[in-house]
Amino acid sequence: MLGKRFAGILLSAAAAVTLSAATPALADEKPITIGFGMALTGGLAPNGKAALLAMQIWQDDLNAHGGMLGRPVKLVYYDDQSNPSTVPGIYTKLLDVDHVDIVVSGYGTNMIAPAMPVIMQHDRTFLSLFGLAVNSEFNYPNYFSFTPTGGAHPKQSFSEPFFAVAEAQNPKPKTLAIVGADAEFPHNAMDGARILAKENNLKIVYDHTYPPNTTDYTPLVRAIQATNPDLVLVCSYPPDTVGIVRAAHEVGLKAKLFGGGMVGLQSTAIKAQLGPLMNGIVDYDFWLPWSSLASEDAKKFLSEYQAKAPSAGVDSLGYYLPPFAYGYMQVLQQAVEGTKSLDQAKLADYLRSHTFKTVVGDVRFGPSGEWSAPRVLEVQFRGIKNNDVAQFKEPDTETILWPDQLKTGAVTYPYTDAQK
Repeated sequence: MLGKRFAGILLSAAAAVTLSAATPALADEKPITIGFGMALTGGLAPNGKAALLAMQIWQDDLNAHGGMLGRPVKLVYYDDQSNPSTVPGIYTKLLDVDHVDIVVSGYGTNMIAPAMPVIMQHDRTFLSLFGLAVNSEFNYPNYFSFTPTGGAHPKQSFSEPFFAVAEAQNPKPKTLAIVGADAEFPHNAMDGARILAKENNLKIVYDHTYPPNTTDYTPLVRAIQATNPDLVLVCSYPPDTVGIVRAAHEVGLKAKLFGGGMVGLQSTAIKAQLGPLMNGIVDYDFWLPWSSLASEDAKKFLSEYQAKAPSAGVDSLGYYLPPFAYGYMQVLQQAVEGTKSLDQAKLADYLRSHTFKTVVGDVRFGPSGEWSAPRVLEVQFRGIKNNDVAQFKEPDTETILWPDQLKTGAVTYPYTDAQK
């Protein structure tokens, strides 16, 4: 049973359901409904709204070509307001009131974890979008994570590239500061970083979390600076990422590498907002159009997305979340068509046993529902001259440092030199 805490949650956003571009033959068929919560307001909204547009493009593309199982597809969604406390109520409504055929997650670890108890109680198969090691707490067999972290150690896979870049330097760094918000995603990322620090013989000189509603990050950065760390790994969501970057410049943070787990620097709006303040930061990314990951199908999708982005008021470039939001819908489509069924157990069995073709590459899920092999990039921002969006279309502003097979340049090291 759901606890009383969740039973009375009121949903402030109305469901937005669309069924555009359906062929006349499909119009008479009962739609297959896919339900989810998505961050359309609040701190995660810039990414959430971009993900939604990508999912709507998938819906329209699919319906224009016959739907699934000869039926149109309809998205049923609610605004989770970037607030984890709304999520259980949303998924309860989707399953018990709306009776959707399939549920998928909204965007981000913090929004996925609170949905899990509801999903498990209803014995549903669950595809998630950008959740870091969520299933390490639940061990649910019918959970499948569509994010480039993964492998045997998904928590470590997120920051492994940051440490790989650091350890390749001469002399090797010796000390590490770790900081992140007191929330699900940063906790998982920081857990992985502590393990990697031990493996790399790094001394952790600062290890703290801050309240998610923090507004002034200057005292935090001053406290980090006081420990004089070689490496500063930050595990943050978009609002705090902006605050920490600004505070680092105000304080004059001195470190050999700074960044690692900062969500938000992948967003076009935040890139344009921060501009040259990002120079020198080394951070993760998942997909870029100038890497060999960019197939012709991916470029075609991106072109369609970018054409629609201005009128939708979303991320104009769409490099980060949109290809993955489209991709996890492709996985769902292939599972439904492969089983010719909406049966939850059959879908889960198919997801466990097949490789899926997506716009972000081939994907196969491992035993815990994570990607069988991680595919996280490490990049460095540099040469950013102003706040113009156009410059972020150029590969030189976001150099891929890792892995070696996707590398487009070497790191400028240390961070203080890279800012010049």
